[in-house]
Amino acid sequence: MSLKIPAPLQRWRLLLGEAAQQSLGGLDGEIASADAALEWLYGRDPERARRGERSGGDGASQLTTPEWINDVHRLFPQEVIERLEQDAVERYGITEVVTNLDVLERLEPSESLLRAVLQTKHLMNPAVLAAARRIVAEVVRRIMEKLAAEVRQAFAGPRDRRRRSRVKAASNFDFARTVRASLARWDPQRRRLYIQDPVFASRSRRHVQRWELILLVDQSGSMVDSVIHSAVMAACLWNLPGMSTRLVAFDTEVVDLTRDVSDPVELLMKVQLGGGTDIAKAVAYAQGCIANPARSIVVLVSDFFEGRDAAELVRRVQALVQSGTQVLGLAALDSAATPAFDRETAARLVKVGAQVGAMTPGELAAWLAGKIRA
Repeated sequence: MSLKIPAPLQRWRLLLGEAAQQSLGGLDGEIASADAALEWLYGRDPERARRGERSGGDGASQLTTPEWINDVHRLFPQEVIERLEQDAVERYGITEVVTNLDVLERLEPSESLLRAVLQTKHLMNPAVLAAARRIVAEVVRRIMEKLAAEVRQAFAGPRDRRRRSRVKAASNFDFARTVRASLARWDPQRRRLYIQDPVFASRSRRHVQRWELILLVDQSGSMVDSVIHSAVMAACLWNLPGMSTRLVAFDTEVVDLTRDVSDPVELLMKVQLGGGTDIAKAVAYAQGCIANPARSIVVLVSDFFEGRDAAELVRRVQALVQSGTQVLGLAALDSAATPAFDRETAARLVKVGAQVGAMTPGELAAWLAGKIRA
C-alpha cells in the first residue's frame, strides 16, 4: 500500500528534510521510511546545500539499492515511483537500478526504464540481459500498438463514397449517407434519429511505383528517445505496400540494421549509444543505396551536431536534393518532439533544400503518406 497522506507539518518536514527537524519535529513509522528513501536518492545532489534544500543526516542506517526499490514500491504511488526510478538512473547514474537482476525484475516497464536499459545493457550479465530484454519487448509492444494504428490511418487511401465497406472502423464512417438512410426512423416527439444500419465507405487503393525510404538514425546518447521511436517506426512501415524501408544507425561508423527492422526488440538490443558523430558519412552511405532518386526519401534523425566536417555534410545533402531525392531532417522523432539541436547546421541544410523540423512518429507517418500520394 502507498504512504498515507501525512499531516501538514509532517509534509513540510518531509519536503525540507532533516534541517527542519528542530522546528517541525521528527518523523515516525512509514513517513520516516519515506524520508529515508528520498534522502537515499536526493541526498546525492551536490547542489542541495547551496540551494538550502534537504540536508543529509548522519544516521547509521544505509539502504541498499534493492532495499530502496522495495521501499519505494511499498510507500509511494505509481507516478512517484516512476519519477524516482527515472531520477535514480538518469540524474544520479545509479546503474545498479537496471543492472541488478533482483532490482530489475521489480521495476514496472516504462519508456524511462527502456532508455536506461539501452544506455546500460553493456554492463549487464546474461541473466540480467534476458530480464532487460523482456522489459524492452513489453515497452516496444505498447509503443508499436499505438504507432501502428497511426501509420495505418495515415497510409489508408481516400474514402470512396461510391462503395460500401464491411470494415466498421470510425475512420470509414459515412455520416451523411448514414443520416439519409435513417430519416424514416426520425422521432419528431423525442427529436431523435434512430440508426439501424450505419454506413461505412470503402477506401480506394492507389497503384503507385515503389518508394524507397532510408531512415538515418543518430546513435549519440542525447538521441535515445528518437532511436527507440525510429526502430518502432521502421517496423510499422516495413510491410506497407509500395514502400521499401531501410534503417541505418550511425555514430562515427555506419551500421545497416535493415535485416532486423521486422524485430524492433532485437534491433534496439544491437544499438550502441554514445560516441562521436559523423553525419556526412551516414548521408554518403544513403547516397550509395539510392537507385531511383525521384522516388526516394531520406529521413535524417539527428541533433545535427556534426563531429567531423559540417561543410561535407551540407554538400552531400545538397547533392541528394539536386538529384531529386527528398530529404527530411528531424531533430527529434519521439512522443514529445521537443528537440535540442545545432540550429546553425540545420539552417545550412535548409538553405540547400532539405526540410528540417521535429515530429512525433504519427506526424512523420502523415508526412510520408502525403509525399507518396503527391
